[in-house]
Amino acid sequence: MENKCIPVEVSTFEDLIRFTASMRSFGQNSYILHFKNGKRHVYGVFVVFRDYYKFYGLPLFYYIERANPIQERYILVKVDEKGEAIEVSNGVKSGWIPIPIISLKEKPDIIPSLKSVDF
Repeated sequence: MENKCIPVEVSTFEDLIRFTASMRSFGQNSYILHFKNGKRHVYGVFVVFRDYYKFYGLPLFYYIERANPIQERYILVKVDEKGEAIEVSNGVKSGWIPIPIISLKEKPDIIPSLKSVDF
């Protein structure tokens, strides 16, 4: 087995954001990584599998590709009795979970090739 992570593509951007925000409830910092993959923009988060048989410490990269980049620096999440709200912003709001977007110069070597379809 190579010393790389396993990429896991999620169905929607909202699923990725919901997953990342939920990591806060486990006491983990959460942030979204961004890099280009061909003409597409990849947004994702690293997660480490613990206690999964012989794969202890296996890194997973949950991601989604988008045609256009997000210009703002944060994704804000709020969940209350009215439901779920997700916004992009250049700042944070009281009562919202801020998830910073960290743009990388290039795809990290630990991430294997990702399928990319240019439309």
